[in-house]
Amino acid sequence: MPICVILVGRLSDIDNGATRHKVMTNRDYLSHPALFNGQRPRIINLSRSYAYQSRGYYASLLAEARGHRVIPSVETMIDLSERRLYENAIPELEDALNKALGQHPEHAPTTIRVYFGYAPAHHLERFARLLFDWFRAPALEVSVKPGEWAKIQKIGFANLAKLDEEEKAHFNHALERYTQREWRAAKQKTPARYSFATLCDPHEAMPPSTVSSLKHWARIASRLGVDVEPIGRKDLPRLANYDALFIRETTSISNHTYRFARRAQQEGMPVIDDPVSMIRCTNKVYLNELMQGNGVPVPPTVMIASAEDLTRAADLLGFPMVIKIPDSSFSRGVKKVGSCGELKALATEWLADSDLLIAQKYMPTKFDWRVGVLDGKPLFACQYLMAKHHWQIVKHDTGGKPLEGGFRSVALDDAPPLVIETGLRAARCIGNGLYGVDLKETEDGVVVIEVNDNPNLEHGIEDAAEKDEVWLNLTRWFIDRLERAK
Repeated sequence: MPICVILVGRLSDIDNGATRHKVMTNRDYLSHPALFNGQRPRIINLSRSYAYQSRGYYASLLAEARGHRVIPSVETMIDLSERRLYENAIPELEDALNKALGQHPEHAPTTIRVYFGYAPAHHLERFARLLFDWFRAPALEVSVKPGEWAKIQKIGFANLAKLDEEEKAHFNHALERYTQREWRAAKQKTPARYSFATLCDPHEAMPPSTVSSLKHWARIASRLGVDVEPIGRKDLPRLANYDALFIRETTSISNHTYRFARRAQQEGMPVIDDPVSMIRCTNKVYLNELMQGNGVPVPPTVMIASAEDLTRAADLLGFPMVIKIPDSSFSRGVKKVGSCGELKALATEWLADSDLLIAQKYMPTKFDWRVGVLDGKPLFACQYLMAKHHWQIVKHDTGGKPLEGGFRSVALDDAPPLVIETGLRAARCIGNGLYGVDLKETEDGVVVIEVNDNPNLEHGIEDAAEKDEVWLNLTRWFIDRLERAK
C-alpha cells in the first residue's frame, strides 16, 4: 500500500499517537519537492487554512504537480470558498438529508460534521457519503436550519482545532478507516446535449479574443452546422441551455470565469478552459514544479517563501533576475530586479499578499515563441516581439494603454521542431484542452516560460499562417466530444 503522509500547519496540530502515518508540516513538504521521488504517496492535507495562496492551498496544488494523490484538492478548496460555487450541490444534498431525517426534519442537528465520508450517526451515513462524493475533504461541516424541510445554510471545512475530545476521537477513527482503503477519483459526468456558448466581455481591455475574432469563428463554425452565441457574466443561470462553453475572458479562479467553467463541467459540457487547466495554468509555482517533474526544460528557478530564500536566489540566479507573483497574467505581476536591495523591497511587498513567489534567471531574447496546442496537437506557432525599449512582450507601466510588441505568425512546418516538440510536452502535462505555451529559444536550448490556459486567439494574428484550420480544429474539438458522448 502507498505511503500516507499527513500535512499539518504545526506538528502539535495532531495528537501524538493519533495516527501511524508519517506527519510533517506543510512548510517542510513545500520546501522538499524531491522528498518522495519515485513514490506516489497519499497526501492528507490538514492545514489550518485552505485560503487561496495560503500554505495549505499550495500544499495541495504542488502535491498534484508532484504526482501525489491529495485531499482536499485545490478544486474542492475553491468550491467551498463561496456558497455560489457549491449551491448547485445543495438540492441533491438537502434531499438526501431530509430522507435521512425521516418524519422529523424539525429535529435536524444545526451542525453536522462529516469526517472522510463517515457520519456522526448511523442514519446520516448515506448523506455523509454523498457529501464526501461532492467534496473530497478530511473534515466537513454543514450548517442546517431545522424545519418542515431541513435546509442547508452553509458547507465548509471543519476547524479541527475547535473539536472537543469526543469529536477528535471520531476524526482519528475516521482517518484510520479511510487510510486503510483504496483511493478512488470522483465520478465524472458526461455531456448529453449540443450547443456552443462563448463567454466574453466586450469591454475587457486585453481579452484573449476580440469580438471581431469571435464573429469570425462563428462564421467558420457555421460551416460545420454549429451556432455560436456570446454570453456574459450574468448568464450563468442559463448556461445549461448550451452544449459547450468556450471562455474568452481572462481567466481567474477568483472570479466568474472559474464559476462558469465549474458549472459547465458539472453539467457535463465540453469546456475550454476546464477548471483543472485553470488551476494548473494560473499558478506559476505549480507550473514550475510540474514542468521540472516531467523533464520539461524551464529557466533556473528558486521558490521564495521567506527572507532567507532571497540570499539563495541571489547566489544561484545572479542579477538581474525576474520575480513573479504566482497567479499573474499578461506580463503583469512580473518584474525584473537588478540588485539585492530591489529584490528585498519587491519580495517584502509581494509576500504580504502571497505566501510564495517565483524567482527565475533573466534570459533576454528578442521574441518569445508561442505554440498553440489543442488536444495534444500543435494548432499554431507565433513569435511575439518584445515591446519597444522593454524586456517583455507587454509593457504596462506606460501611464496609459499597455504597449505591446509586434508578432510574426509562422507555419507549423516552418517552426523549429524543438520549439514545437517542447511546447507539446509542456501542454500534455496540463491536459487535452487549448493551451498557449510560451518558450524562449536561447543559446543553451529551448525553455518553457509558462503555459497559458486561455491563450490569445485573434483572427489575423495567431491564425495568420494556418488560416481557417485553426478555427475548424477548435470547432471539431467540441463536436468530437459531444459525438463521443452519444
